Amino acid sequence: MTRLTITDLPLVDLKLVERRRIGDDRGYLCRIFCVEEFLACGWKKPVAQINHTYTSKKGTIRGLHYQNSPHSEMKLVTCISGQVWDVAVDLRANSANFLQWHGQILSAENCQAMLGHALQIRASRLYCSFISIT
Repeated sequence: MTRLTITDLPLVDLKLVERRRIGDDRGYLCRIFCVEEFLACGWKKPVAQINHTYTSKKGTIRGLHYQNSPHSEMKLVTCISGQVWDVAVDLRANSANFLQWHGQILSAENCQAMLGHALQIRASRLYCSFISIT
């Protein structure tokens, strides 16, 4: 039984991860990460970090992430409370999508996440960093 649906977004290497809730009258469980299901996205390296940030003021941009190879990472970004507008911008000069962007509302309610290489700018908040395979 798959608990994650992973689909391509308009930018190359950017994916939408939709988590399926399994619940009853006590509440629910939502799988955030499953190595078997993420292998289909090309991810093969171990988890390097799991970070949780809290933003106290609405409208705050929490961070802009950019790394060049060999230090580039994949990031899985999700929101566990409230909602964020997560934005990815393709900054790879050799990409057909250079300077194009995609924004997605991630919330505790919609159980969505974005997965992509960190050659994008992000403004968001619970994320797992993976060593890049590029």
